[in-house]
Amino acid sequence: MPARFLIDVNLPRDLAFWNGPDFVQHSDIDPVRTDREIWLDAKANGLVVVTKDADFSQRALVEGPPPPVIHVRLGNMRLRELRARLLVAWPEAARLSETHCLVQVFQDRIEAVR
Repeated sequence: MPARFLIDVNLPRDLAFWNGPDFVQHSDIDPVRTDREIWLDAKANGLVVVTKDADFSQRALVEGPPPPVIHVRLGNMRLRELRARLLVAWPEAARLSETHCLVQVFQDRIEAVR
């Protein structure tokens, strides 16, 4: 099964649920690519961009999908807290990314835009 999610370099790569066949790490492809190159690669390969970078959220709203974007908006927190929050939020965020152009993961909620 081909990868479904492109994990941006600004997120920890060692989350257990991000280390399977559905995931490709941006840092494994080319960590110096521009946001535009990442966007076009995700679009061409049917990937959902998972990032902390607000530029992708803005692009998703302006250009629309594909690709959909999951924007992790948890701010600065300890890595352990980030992992714990993403572990709880990930199933819903991934599900929403199937039908929405933008999914935003906050500390206390998940919001999705079609």
